[in-house]
Amino acid sequence: MRLLVTGGAGFIGSNFVHYALENTTHDVVTLDALTYAGSRSNLDGTLGGERHRFVEGDIRNRGLVDELVADVDAVVNFAAESHVDRSIDSAEPFVSTNVQGTQTLLDAARTHDVDRFLQVSTDEVYGEVLDGTFSEDDPLEPRNPYAATKAGADLLARSYHTTYGLPVVITRSSNNYGPRQHPEKLIPKFVTNAASGDSLPVYGDGSNVREWTYVTDNCRGIDRVLRDGAPGEVYNIGSGEELSNLEVTRRIIEATGASEDLVEFVEDRPGHDQRYALDTTKVTELGWEPRWTVDEGLAETVNYYLD
Repeated sequence: MRLLVTGGAGFIGSNFVHYALENTTHDVVTLDALTYAGSRSNLDGTLGGERHRFVEGDIRNRGLVDELVADVDAVVNFAAESHVDRSIDSAEPFVSTNVQGTQTLLDAARTHDVDRFLQVSTDEVYGEVLDGTFSEDDPLEPRNPYAATKAGADLLARSYHTTYGLPVVITRSSNNYGPRQHPEKLIPKFVTNAASGDSLPVYGDGSNVREWTYVTDNCRGIDRVLRDGAPGEVYNIGSGEELSNLEVTRRIIEATGASEDLVEFVEDRPGHDQRYALDTTKVTELGWEPRWTVDEGLAETVNYYLD
């Protein structure tokens, strides 16, 4: 299968490109605008090979997108503005890239009758859940601009399946962590701060809970849905392992040998969801399950950033 992977120089996208080239027979065309969150270095070791072509460009460029989609079997859309704090400061880039950019890709996929369009999404579209887990049939109740634009893109993608018969599938994963993540995100930021003796700013009281999924497990799940998911369906991908932000911070402190005194509780951000958790029954029925525990994944991740 020949794939167009958009946002393939970002965190999850680049990990997926590495996974696809190392573990599947997919040929990959990577499209990335190389904004602050994307780096060509994330693709080191994959560039120049016969199975991988890199193109620098924006998913909102209709001419370029049309040209690339015409030559592939499937589109896997990772491209997105993804940092909640940045979306609170300014929502416009998120609307433009996450919604309008997705529309550009969907239009090209429809024009060229691709075999599969996979929209990569997030558990944040559901809002917060204080007890239990979210299933794919739960309503979307995003509580920050980033999540709202991802929900909009999901709904737009599903509408193209319903209206035009485009074979769309959607994955929604819990919090990913692992190699190649931008240093503004919690785990890489706290590892590097702890190692250099800088403060670890924890929002509120640190009690906000996330389900932490090692990025390679998410890439495996995305590839499984790409191959075997039913058109028009959504698939949650998660680990089942939950940790509060403060618990993650303490594990990083332990792993780096830093002092607890580095923890600094700061004013909570607006609309900060208390807890996310996913029901992953549908994707496990396709034969996928997580392989990395949080302890294993955090150890690997801490070593990556320290190195």
